[in-house]
Amino acid sequence: MNHIPRIIGTYDSGEKGPLLFITGGVHGNEPSGIVALLKIFKILKAQKPNIRGKVVGVSGNKEALYQGVRYIDEDLNRTWTKENIASRKIDSHEKKEMFEIIDVLEKFPKKDFTKRYFLDCHTTSSASEPYISVQDVNDNDGWAHQFPTYIIRGFSDIVLGCIDHFESRIGMPGFVFEGGQHESKISEKNHEGIIWLALQNACGLDLDSLETYPEAAKMLEAKRKNRKTFEITYRHGINKDDEFKMEPGYSNFQPINKGELLAYENGEPVHSRWDAYIFMPLYQSQGNDGFFIVEEV
Repeated sequence: MNHIPRIIGTYDSGEKGPLLFITGGVHGNEPSGIVALLKIFKILKAQKPNIRGKVVGVSGNKEALYQGVRYIDEDLNRTWTKENIASRKIDSHEKKEMFEIIDVLEKFPKKDFTKRYFLDCHTTSSASEPYISVQDVNDNDGWAHQFPTYIIRGFSDIVLGCIDHFESRIGMPGFVFEGGQHESKISEKNHEGIIWLALQNACGLDLDSLETYPEAAKMLEAKRKNRKTFEITYRHGINKDDEFKMEPGYSNFQPINKGELLAYENGEPVHSRWDAYIFMPLYQSQGNDGFFIVEEV
């Protein structure tokens, strides 16, 4: 992740249409979205397929990506509050990165496009099926349901300051895509797949017009028959001085039972109060979300 530019790539074929604004590496220990964007822009520039509008790929926390850590001073995916943006105050490394990303987006104003979509690429500390996290505002949910993976509603309603919260707030439909576990090569494939499918759905890219139909897109499309939608019903937050240790072996969407031991916090056991599914169990040193509970809807 050395020398990653802020704008990873842009591509259009001269036809008016939407903007597809894709971010990767908002957390510096989640580079697979960047890897996927670099690969896809290389293919687009070489093969020059027709699309409507423009796709723009942007890197997130550049310094954290370089260091291979989640963040430097604070979580970049918690800084995008109305108050922080209105203040224009830069008192952390992450706020500097945030305003640089906003400056890039402002180079592609609403008036120049028929619509503006966003896609934010992430990965998880635990093993996971790929899934979409969507805030149920604007036409986000309908847009998300054009895609084949699991869908989670409610994350940005519980955890404020996320980049998708900001983009939704300014009227851009879109979602966060979690490709899988941080170090997994499958995560890179999943990010490739979702970007190709987003280009197809937003910008009218005919995937059959490419020299080879993207295997990653085909791999994700195969998941459509098993797609489910979930909502978050509980967040187990961690305070700065808490000692939290998740029990080993949990993965996203794993069923759990009432009374099951989930973790230890400050030496005390944390038991499940639900017959439900666990979501985003914490298996990394940085982070303030221990786990979430989700239910199928």
